[in-house]
Amino acid sequence: MIPLCVCDPDEEQIIKKIGGSQEVKLHLENLGFVVGGTVKVVSSMGGNLIVNVKESRVAISREMAQKIYV
Repeated sequence: MIPLCVCDPDEEQIIKKIGGSQEVKLHLENLGFVVGGTVKVVSSMGGNLIVNVKESRVAISREMAQKIYV
């Protein structure tokens, strides 16, 4: 398992674990990041990531991306 922030762009990954506090987990779940779901990094700019999750593009900070393990 590796954090999402170190994944190569354009490679679809399966989410295996979401870390952080319960509040962080709930926030990420509301954005579509759920264990077993797929996610793909579109681009990385200044440490922030743009990812495809559940057919939507979402921008997340590097700090949040470090809590998503694939």
